[in-house]
This record gives sequence, structure tokens and C-alpha cells, in this order.
Amino acid sequence: MERARVKKTQKEVANETGLTASAICNYEKGERVPTLQTLAQLADFYGASIDYLVGK
Repeated sequence: MERARVKKTQKEVANETGLTASAICNYEKGERVPTLQTLAQLADFYGASIDYLVGK
């Protein structure tokens, strides 16, 4: 999981990306699917590609 790699809490990721901690939680649990825009935002934050984030 990328969040563990960067040693951030869900709240820290949320604060730094403008998302909510509950959204981060739901994405991580697979309960919600992020939009392409949100995936791009998270990819930029983590320094990873969208393909990598979605497991391709």
C-alpha cells in the first residue's frame, strides 16, 4: 500500500490532497472507486503512475 510506504495516516493524506479521510479509507477498502481525476491526484501525491495504483 502506497500510504504505508510514505508513512502517512489517512488523515494526513486527506489533508495534503484535499480529499476526506473517509474517502481514502473507502478507496483502500475497495468500497468506493475513485474518479480518474482523484486517481491522478493520488498518483501525483504518491509519485506513482495511475497504472501502478490500480495494480496494472
